[in-house]
Amino acid sequence: MTDIRESYLKDVVRQYRNYKALGEKALAQIPDEHLHTELDSNSNSVAVIVKHVAGNLRSRFADFLTSDGEKPDRDRDAEFEMPERVARATILAWWESGWTTALEAIEGLRPADLDRTITIRQEPFLVIEALNRSITHTAYHMGQIAYLARHFAGDQWTSLSIPKGQSKQFQVGTVKQEGIAR
Repeated sequence: MTDIRESYLKDVVRQYRNYKALGEKALAQIPDEHLHTELDSNSNSVAVIVKHVAGNLRSRFADFLTSDGEKPDRDRDAEFEMPERVARATILAWWESGWTTALEAIEGLRPADLDRTITIRQEPFLVIEALNRSITHTAYHMGQIAYLARHFAGDQWTSLSIPKGQSKQFQVGTVKQEGIAR
């Protein structure tokens, strides 16, 4: 009999890897000149969103089981500031740093860890609660990145899932789809 906690952990890793892949496919389609473009004064650029997601993942998952998820050296407000443009390589380095920290921590979890309590901003959470909270936060921002990427890529856009008007080609039993959830 499969332990539901093992299945849960496998699914969480799969979800994080899917969101990482979705974000990477979207980022690859954004022209460099739009990495710092804000749609309006109240929105964030893709570069800022990546900086924030990376900062969040590093803070939450560094020493995940043993230290507060809001690290003392994290400056969340600064994640939403971009005083000068940075190169795509810098943005992608932030991306990799955050995801590497998160995936290493998550892949190192054992079923019994789900019952443990951690803190985020000194508030207690079961590990399973913290993971659910984080995956939701991450998915929210991956959606923002994908939406902006679609906007900036224009006619050059390649769908990250089922392209408009092609749903029938992807019906259950006709084509096996791997990866990104539709």
